[in-house]
Amino acid sequence: MSKAKDAKIRKTDDKLIAGHYQVILSPVITEKSTTVSEHNQVMFKVRAEASKPLIRRAIEKLFDVKVEAVNTHNRKGKTKRFRGRPGQRSDVKYAIVTLAEGDKIDVSTGVS
Repeated sequence: MSKAKDAKIRKTDDKLIAGHYQVILSPVITEKSTTVSEHNQVMFKVRAEASKPLIRRAIEKLFDVKVEAVNTHNRKGKTKRFRGRPGQRSDVKYAIVTLAEGDKIDVSTGVS
């Protein structure tokens, strides 16, 4: 992501928390995310413009954990039909975040 887009999301360093909530949209609760949680990883749905360093900073600040790695995955939206008319689902970007040993995020409780 360019610096201009990064600044657009975060405005200033004084308002980082508001920017972090804009980067991380929601946790992903699926069978696959449950499987990766056994390897100290957590999945989140993130903004399409978010870069790996920006995702890392947001997770570390919001959940007060140490992030070892961030992997991203872009899922392209499918073409579907609704009442006989073609439509397009939205593209979605996921982040698989690997946490340091001893750190843990419980996505069922929310952010405190």
